[in-house]
Amino acid sequence: MRTILQAGLLALACLVPAAPARAEQALVAVAANFTDTARALQTRFEQSGEHSLILTSGSTGRLYAQIRHGAPFDVILSADAETPARLEAEGGAVAGTRITYAIGRLALWSAGRPDPAETLETRLRQGHYRNIAIANPALAPYGAAGRATLEATGLREAAQGRLVTGESIAAVQAMLATGNADLGFVPVSQFAGSDLPDAVQYWEVPPNLYPPIRQDAVLTVHGENNAAARAWLDFLASEAAREIIRAHGYEVAP
Repeated sequence: MRTILQAGLLALACLVPAAPARAEQALVAVAANFTDTARALQTRFEQSGEHSLILTSGSTGRLYAQIRHGAPFDVILSADAETPARLEAEGGAVAGTRITYAIGRLALWSAGRPDPAETLETRLRQGHYRNIAIANPALAPYGAAGRATLEATGLREAAQGRLVTGESIAAVQAMLATGNADLGFVPVSQFAGSDLPDAVQYWEVPPNLYPPIRQDAVLTVHGENNAAARAWLDFLASEAAREIIRAHGYEVAP
């Protein structure tokens, strides 16, 4: 009788659909340059209705410091590859979860009447500008790329007295938007899919002038058991996400 009863219960259990995984919410730290793209990705990710995200943006260096001091981020989308690797080495991130979600491209933004014949180097060498904005190279990889560009072109010394530094790319963009800087190093993604005002132009910096800006993401130890965080990382590697990332002016890793 017991065997028949057990068999019946087993058969009944097979007919009952499995309960769906419990929806969770993940707190995601996002490098300032990737904020707009991350929001577009978030919209697509949340369409499934399974999980939700809260995005917080800032300079990569600042976000790293916050995580090291206990900020409850579940995932970090860094503007470089070194920061996630460092977190992993220090025990602050889950080994084996790092992915390269985007490869950044650098541009020099300029206010003033566009000149199709002008190049990045001639604009800098002519020196017809008050100042040039750059994100803090110690905190922001795009700032480090801008500094490398000045060094590679032999123009760092000439520009030194005119450099104005912002903590993040967002700060640089604010200085350019308000006219507090004439030139600035920013991501190409800032211009993707948008119509520039007549008085604004930009040049994409040749990639041989700065180290590759490989942007990596990693699951933090805080998010190790967060289903939303893991699903978000899986989504970033999907073709749907890669299409959105490309459309916003980034390259993607093979």
